[in-house]
Amino acid sequence: MANNKQPIARRCRALDISPAVMGYANKKSHRNPNGNRRKKVSEYGAQLKEKQKVRFIYGVLEKQFRHYFEKASNMKGVTGENMLQLLELRLDNVVYRLGLAKTRRMARQVVGHGHIRVNGKKVDIPSYQVKAGDVITLRQRSMESEMFKSLREGTSVLLPKWLTFDAQNLTGTVAALPTRADIDYEVQENMIIEFYSR
Repeated sequence: MANNKQPIARRCRALDISPAVMGYANKKSHRNPNGNRRKKVSEYGAQLKEKQKVRFIYGVLEKQFRHYFEKASNMKGVTGENMLQLLELRLDNVVYRLGLAKTRRMARQVVGHGHIRVNGKKVDIPSYQVKAGDVITLRQRSMESEMFKSLREGTSVLLPKWLTFDAQNLTGTVAALPTRADIDYEVQENMIIEFYSR
């Protein structure tokens, strides 16, 4: 499996996204602040940048991202919104959104190490697609670990409307499917669709 070892702050600056979107509130990079500003960016370059931005945020490789696009284009509704919905419903993203991990990278590791249960069953695949009504919990042994104990006192994470979280039992529920309004970062998904439709 491929690991992305690029520096977070540098990649965020190159893609014009805030490190806070990635879960890194204190990361900053002051080196060469205007180094990547060009006067004119081609249409292809702008489309590519949007695609790379969304891929980087969710930690998805190109082949997997292309698969999400093809799946979204076969679904009813707007392709761009369908694709963002599929990405939001990834188990690692849901774990991050519930506040069980500080970043999506950490959430991927938490899922991969077998800490998460979906409807009572162990799921260790970060790309697992959750559905409305699914209940996400920690395994019993993990609840006692120091990493998750602090969550019982209450979480400062701002939950999206489509998720609910019970801090006492460390249980999250997918109350509904996410909508376009629930995406908390700037993205022009139509440019990604145009990129793949060439």
